[in-house]
Amino acid sequence: MDIEDQIKNNFLIGENHLSIYATKSSDAIRLYSQEEDIRPPFFHDIDRIIHSLSYTRYIDKTQVYSFKENDHISKRMVHVQLVSKIARTIGRALRLNEDLIEAIALGHDIGHTPLGHLGESLLNDITKRELHEEFGHNIQSVRDLMILENEGKGLNLTIQVLDGIMCHNGEMLQPRYVPYPKDKKEFLREYKMGYQSLKSVSQYAAMTLEGCVVRISDIVGYIGRDIEDSINLGLFDRNSIPLEITKVLGKTNRQIVNTVILDVIEHSINKPYIELSQDVYHALLELKKFNYKNIYIKSVTDSERKYYEKGMNTLYQNYLDAITNKKEDHLIYKIYLDYLDSNYLKNTSPERMVIDFISGMTDEMFLREVSKYIGLQKVK
Repeated sequence: MDIEDQIKNNFLIGENHLSIYATKSSDAIRLYSQEEDIRPPFFHDIDRIIHSLSYTRYIDKTQVYSFKENDHISKRMVHVQLVSKIARTIGRALRLNEDLIEAIALGHDIGHTPLGHLGESLLNDITKRELHEEFGHNIQSVRDLMILENEGKGLNLTIQVLDGIMCHNGEMLQPRYVPYPKDKKEFLREYKMGYQSLKSVSQYAAMTLEGCVVRISDIVGYIGRDIEDSINLGLFDRNSIPLEITKVLGKTNRQIVNTVILDVIEHSINKPYIELSQDVYHALLELKKFNYKNIYIKSVTDSERKYYEKGMNTLYQNYLDAITNKKEDHLIYKIYLDYLDSNYLKNTSPERMVIDFISGMTDEMFLREVSKYIGLQKVK
């Protein structure tokens, strides 16, 4: 055995102790065949994701609250790190593939828009109007990694990672998550269908148990942390959470995370699915509804919403005009289109190019661009 083979074996020693339900590195399927280096495929995917430009932009993308004068409010970067840690904790306890879990978790929100779910909703309205398709951040996350990154050539990640990202939607809570086996053809079919129906995407099941772990970890990563952020901003009273919820999950983020992790592990160990107890499932479901009514719909004012909607549509029309009329000194050329592969430029409609560009913006860039065209509204 030469030194390179020995190093490869060292990377894979831990796989000898994985559960029979875990995904092995030998199961990895890349979109396009390539010779692997000393790193196992899912480990390699982690590196490709964290070195991507999209990953860098996490640092200034909204989780719930945009442009608040408080340094302790979560950004999207914090959320994905929390999801990764929660998912790897569950994965280690269940003897699953932590490399696959980490790659899915770190990449799952790559395609999120500026302004969080408000931005996603506004861009979805534009996409439906202009392309008769739908915009979902999970499908856009796959698109970013599969097509847009690496100057429009994509990163050639494994389909297990891409599928886990596509199927991560933590808003769709279930009592049990069962993997649905797929090959490359089935994954691509579901991905293409994702542009037609967000409802169908929300029902997708991940092809691996690791993907199922990330899906439940997504909700655990945000539901308690969003409460803490709201309290830090003085917008929420912890004691307003109903007793039937807190007596099961606890009142603080720490208690909620601990309760759900231990519950998932207890009910999923040595099983081919990920499951919650009925008590914890129903409490989480009620907390999700409670947060929606008391946090999420109140996270922006009506005037802010109207301003952002006008801004999003103004940017879309301005950028589309620049492409249609080949204004090559425009920003969308200078920092985006001029750096993309010719295949992307030939095979992508101007409308989709603009949607790709806007979806990749940070909050600060979005606000800066909007203020150029319609002025700056003070956001408190």
